[in-house]
Amino acid sequence: METHAHDGSRDGRQEDTTDGWERPAPGVARRRLPGWDATVGVVAGTTGVLVVDTGSSPHEGGTIRTAVERMFGLPVTYVALTHPHFDHVLGTPAFPGARVYAAVGAAALLQHDRDELRRDAVANGMDATEADEAVARLVLPSHAVSGQVAVDLGGGRRALLVNVGPGHTAHDLAVLVPGGGPEGAPDVVFCGDLVEESGEPQAGPDALPHAWPAALDRLLELGGEDALYVPGHGAVVDAAFVRGQREQLAARFGGSGG
Repeated sequence: METHAHDGSRDGRQEDTTDGWERPAPGVARRRLPGWDATVGVVAGTTGVLVVDTGSSPHEGGTIRTAVERMFGLPVTYVALTHPHFDHVLGTPAFPGARVYAAVGAAALLQHDRDELRRDAVANGMDATEADEAVARLVLPSHAVSGQVAVDLGGGRRALLVNVGPGHTAHDLAVLVPGGGPEGAPDVVFCGDLVEESGEPQAGPDALPHAWPAALDRLLELGGEDALYVPGHGAVVDAAFVRGQREQLAARFGGSGG
């Protein structure tokens, strides 16, 4: 398991709200977190809230939870972890009582590789004491997604959790938020690190590069041409960007996808 530090200012773009949260569609929010530029997403209905990834530590997760509750006035009821890297999962203890989803196999990997998770965090610049505490409090996903799972958030709002990997890791999960409605909002797809905008896609030792292009094909099929795609690191992109990254990965690693 390996991640690489991302410079959140690398692409020169700034968040479009004073509180750091972008709102790409009604009831949908996302923020690029400081440090590793990992994205956290939020989907809210009338009775429930889904958080997509939880940040790099319980403290960061607590900051996210406070902001989400302030924005939507509801507790976080669901968490979806897009993949088992430290900067996306170690904030989960800040969401007690939430139902935690991840791709099938992610929970067993995290349980078995706690030491490696800590080493990865420290190697990427996390304070060793903070990493020790975060890994000691690690919350394992309780609900495995092998195909797809629909989460009902109330008021007609649903989010679809889809196992689209392997690619960036062996356990990549995407979240589709259907749009439409009277506002004519776009579909939004939270991609995890299958898509990265602020730098080249990172292929650590736990990546499956030959399978990655096919994972992006599945992601594009899920969202379609008009969706907004939210990468694990960087600015929101469109289908053309995802398709271009798919071709770059196929050329780089030889995977044909399809």
